Amino acid sequence: MGSFSIWHWLIVLLIVVMVFGTKKLKNIGSDLGGAVKGFKDGMKDGQAEADANGTSNGNAAAGQVTNAAAADKSTTIDVEAKHKG
Repeated sequence: MGSFSIWHWLIVLLIVVMVFGTKKLKNIGSDLGGAVKGFKDGMKDGQAEADANGTSNGNAAAGQVTNAAAADKSTTIDVEAKHKG
């Protein structure tokens, strides 16, 4: 009961083809392939951009912390100053 034979998978495939049709399955397959290719290209571009900037994974995280600390200092509002008037 744990594993399926080749006949079980062929019957499942036949039912899927009958329900969705070959054209829709082809479109789904090409859309999925395009999405995977786009994801891989995006990962390559991101890695190439990080290499061009001279940052590695450790340096990028440290830079983000530094930038966040600088942003916090520049947007600090003194609430008591408004009431002193």
